Amino acid sequence: MIERTDSAAAHVSRVSPGWLPALGLFGAAAFLIGLWQDLYWLRLIVKPIPMACMIVWVSQASRERYARLVLAGLSFSLLGDVLLELDASLFLPGLLAFLLAQVFYIVTFMDVTRELKLLRALPFVAWGAIAYGVLLPNLGAMAAPVGAYVVVICAMMWRASACVGEGGRARPDQWAALAGAVLFALSDTLLALNRFNAPIEGARFVIIVLYWLGQLGITLSVKRPIR
Repeated sequence: MIERTDSAAAHVSRVSPGWLPALGLFGAAAFLIGLWQDLYWLRLIVKPIPMACMIVWVSQASRERYARLVLAGLSFSLLGDVLLELDASLFLPGLLAFLLAQVFYIVTFMDVTRELKLLRALPFVAWGAIAYGVLLPNLGAMAAPVGAYVVVICAMMWRASACVGEGGRARPDQWAALAGAVLFALSDTLLALNRFNAPIEGARFVIIVLYWLGQLGITLSVKRPIR
């Protein structure tokens, strides 16, 4: 088990700029205004800001393997953000970018523990089966890509849950990773229902807020590395 020392924590506080949270909140607020007012140009400009702030924070918080893997997941997520906002025709490439992000998060959590803990997988298997069963009649040619994504994101939640309690007791950073994984999955589930089943009033606001909170949870798990 690797614990952050006081000197390392002090180093992080020196190099992690205090303006990052403010800039991230500004970007999030501006994007929500862009959604509300249907300002495409504003959404396109400011959507990357919250994720970019998380990337900067993680890059400065730690150089450990756990942090580097999270950084890769955040970077592919940022790519997916941009692709999805650019044009609806880029949904499949955006989905692929997010799929790769999920794979990096799985590797991140597997790097903490490879113990199966199969009982912890059960709620996420049920989640994926129900969600895919509801979506399948309307997926058409997207059935296989969406099915693969459902499997991967449920595996990501399972592996995050397996980390909780690793090392003898559950720590806040472990719960942050699990909460982040679940919120990320909630966001994607709502996005899929809104896109493939029926439009849901106000869904885009809820989707993006859940998504940012999910990524923030995974980001904050780097503060005290789980390993």
